[in-house]
Amino acid sequence: MNSETFINAITAYFVIVDPIGAALIFHSLTSTYEKKFAIHMAIRITLISLTIVLLFGSFGEFILLKLGITIEAIKVSGGLLLFYTAFRMIAKKEITEDQPEEKDDISVYPMSIPLIAGPGCLTLTILLFSEAHSPSQLFSLIVAVIIIFSLTLIAFIFSNSLHAIIRKTGDDILKRLLGIILAALSVQFIADGIKQIAG
Repeated sequence: MNSETFINAITAYFVIVDPIGAALIFHSLTSTYEKKFAIHMAIRITLISLTIVLLFGSFGEFILLKLGITIEAIKVSGGLLLFYTAFRMIAKKEITEDQPEEKDDISVYPMSIPLIAGPGCLTLTILLFSEAHSPSQLFSLIVAVIIIFSLTLIAFIFSNSLHAIIRKTGDDILKRLLGIILAALSVQFIADGIKQIAG
């Protein structure tokens, strides 16, 4: 175990994945689901995101080079998808008793891609894994990724409790605020991608 690599990786992934923020978004998207189905979604989201990150860390740079796809292009496309999700969070109407309760599978989109294993996370993954020049560094990265996604799964499972604590500030305000933050983040992804492509 390389302690420096581990600390750097776990700090960076905690910031970019943001387990608590992701859990609040997860709650806003699953608040009408049954508890069992919500937990099922939480597990699927975590496993899918973890698999994407580990595969991308191992083969991402090579595959992108072969396909001629740049990280900048991923930033733009991921930002557009993220903006669509943010718009839905801000504008969607509350479900009432007269409206059918639909259980959408959110495990791939929008939770895994582009929210958790999105452009920022995948870019970070390529950078960190490309700098792992020894087995101990690679092992440290993998352990850090597993720990962060385990924390994210725990946050998802207890998202109701997290939401209950924050509910004092107003559920409706929080949901819209998160949507605005997501919209701003998506625009930043798009702007960075376009800037880097133009530059």
